[in-house]
Amino acid sequence: MSNIFVGIDLGTTHSVMARYYVSDESTSEIKSPEVIDIPQLIQAGEISAESQLPSFLYRPHAAEFSADLLTLPWGEQTNAIQPNAIIGTFAREQGLNSPLRLVSSAKSWLSVDQWDRRSAFLPLNAPDDVELCSPFDASCFYLDHLRQAWNDQYPDQLLENLPVVLTVPASFDPAARELTAQAAKKVGLENVTLLEEPQAAVYSWIASLGRDWRQQLTPGDILLVIDVGGGTTDLSLVLVDEKDGNLELERIAVGDHILLGGDNMDLALAYSVTQKLQSQGQRIEPWQIIALSRACRLAKEKLLSQTDIQSVPVSVPTRGSKLLGGVLRSEVTRAELEQTLLEGFFPWVDQDAQPLQAPRQALQQMGLPYAQDAAITRHIAGFLAKHTSSLTQRLADLNAAEPTQRIASLGLPTAVLLNGGVFKSVPFVQRIMQQLSLWAGVHTIAAPRLLDGANLDLAVAQGAAYFGAVKTGQGVRIRGGLASSFYVGVASALPAVPGMPPMVEALCVAPFGLEEGQMQRVNNRTFGLIRGQAVRFQFYDSKVRRDAVGEQLSSWSMEELNPLPDIQVTIPQDFANETTIDSTNNKNLMIPVYLQAELTAVGTLRLEAVPVKGGKPWQLELDVRQQMV
Repeated sequence: MSNIFVGIDLGTTHSVMARYYVSDESTSEIKSPEVIDIPQLIQAGEISAESQLPSFLYRPHAAEFSADLLTLPWGEQTNAIQPNAIIGTFAREQGLNSPLRLVSSAKSWLSVDQWDRRSAFLPLNAPDDVELCSPFDASCFYLDHLRQAWNDQYPDQLLENLPVVLTVPASFDPAARELTAQAAKKVGLENVTLLEEPQAAVYSWIASLGRDWRQQLTPGDILLVIDVGGGTTDLSLVLVDEKDGNLELERIAVGDHILLGGDNMDLALAYSVTQKLQSQGQRIEPWQIIALSRACRLAKEKLLSQTDIQSVPVSVPTRGSKLLGGVLRSEVTRAELEQTLLEGFFPWVDQDAQPLQAPRQALQQMGLPYAQDAAITRHIAGFLAKHTSSLTQRLADLNAAEPTQRIASLGLPTAVLLNGGVFKSVPFVQRIMQQLSLWAGVHTIAAPRLLDGANLDLAVAQGAAYFGAVKTGQGVRIRGGLASSFYVGVASALPAVPGMPPMVEALCVAPFGLEEGQMQRVNNRTFGLIRGQAVRFQFYDSKVRRDAVGEQLSSWSMEELNPLPDIQVTIPQDFANETTIDSTNNKNLMIPVYLQAELTAVGTLRLEAVPVKGGKPWQLELDVRQQMV
C-alpha cells in the first residue's frame, strides 16, 4: 500500500496538486499536505514552477512562436495526448490579446448536459486555423500536464502508480463525474477516486488544525460550507455528531449546480470598465468584452491577494486603432471591485428570498448557461430553505438536543466554512457572516461562527490529498455518499385508457447517502425487462427527498424530482435464458428481473437488472452521450 497520496483540484480557473505523506512511524499527529509546484511557461522561452496552473489552453498561430520557445522541462517525454498548445500562465496571458484562440472554463463546459461534452467546439467562434477541442479533451490536457510535471520531479514515484484523489463540484451530475474519471484514465491514472470539493475544503481545514479541530466544532453543530470557485458556487451542509465519545462528520445536503462564480465577477468588472471607456467616447465591441474580462480577472486576483494596492491597470486590444500600441487602457480600483461585486453578488436579502428566475429567450448564442440570479446570498437563502425539512428529520433521527433541533427547524447553520479565492476579500467575508447573523437575530439565536485556518486557493487539493490517507483509516472521514436520491421510471401495468398517457411511477433505486462500494437491492419486487427492441429509461434525481430503496412514487412535484435525460438503448435479444412470451406477436420480449444499484468508487451510479432465474446481470450507467456503456 502506498504511503503517498496525491490530491488534484482540477479547477475552472486554476488547477492545484498536493501530496500527503504518511510515514512508517506510528504517530497521532495530522500533518499538513504539501502543495506541489507545477512548471509552466510564463512567457516564451521562460519556465517557472508555480503553486497553481491556470486552467487555460492557448492555440498559437503556426508562425507565432518557434518550437524551442515552448519546450517544457520534460521535453520529448510529451506523449500523444499533449496538444499543440500552450497551457498555464503564458496561455492565459496570450489570451488577453487573442481571446478567440483561448480555451477557458472547460470545467464549467464539462458540467453542461445540453452540449456533447466530447465534441470539439472550444474556443467558441475561433478562426478557421485554430484546432478545436472538447471540454473533455481540455480536461485531459490539463491532467496530462500535471502528470508529467509530477513525474519529472519524482521519476521514482510515477503518478500512474499512486492513489490519486480528483475533486469535482458536489453538484456535478453523474455524467460529468464519469467524464472526469475517464479523463484521468485516458492520461494513465488508474487508481483515482472522486471527492466533492466542499468536502475537500473541510478535510483541508481538519488537516490544517490537526487534533485542535475538535475544539471548534461540537456535537450538534450544523456546518454550512460555501465554496465559490471560478465557475461554480457549491453549497453543502455537514452535521457534527458524536459516536462512542468521538466526533463524526456527515454531509447531509448538497446544493444545485450553480454556474456562478469568479467568471461572472470578471464579466461584471468588465462591464463596469466598459461603461467608463464608453463615457470617454470609446466604442467596445462584443469580442473585446472577452479580452477585457480576462484582464479584469487578473486585476481582481491581484487586488484580492495584495491588500496594499488600490488599483490595477487593464487594457483591451483594438483593431485598426490609431492609439499607440493598439489598445484601450483603463483601471480597476479596489473601491470599484468591492462595490460592484459586493452589491451585485452579496446583496442584503431576507431569509425567505429565492433565486430570481425569468423566462429565457428561445434563441440564444452558444455559451455557458450561467445562473440567472447573480446574488450568492439569495442562493444561500434558497438552499437553506430547501433543505430545512431533511436537516430537521436527520437531527430528529439522531435524537439531537432541543436547541440544535430548533436551529435546524429555522433553516440556519451554527458554523460556516468559506472556500475560494474570492473570500480573500474581507468585505465579502463580513457580508456573508453579517447576513447570516441578521437571519439568526430575527429568531433570537446565536450567530454562526466562522471557521478559519485553510488556504482559500489551495485547500481543495490539500484536502483531497489528506482524504487519500483518510480512505485507509488514518483520519476523520466525512460520511457522505450519494448527494441525491435516484429514481427510475416504471411503467404501470394498467389497461390503456383513451386520451390518457401510460402512468409512470418513480422507483427509488439509490438513496441519498449511499456510500461508495455499497450495493442496494430492491427487495421483494420483480419487474419485467423488455429486450430485443429499442426502449428508454427515464431517471430522476432529488436533493430534497429521503426515500428508502424500493419506495415507489405515483406523484411528485417539480421541486421534488428532477428528470434526467432519457437513456435510449436496445437490450440484447439473447440476454438471459428464461422468458415470458408476448402474446401479441409471439416474441420472447420480457423477462422477470430484480434491480440493484451500486455507487462506484468514482461516484457514478450503476444499475443492474438481475434475471430472477439466474444469469449474468445487465448493467446500466448514466453515460454522457445518453447511451449505454
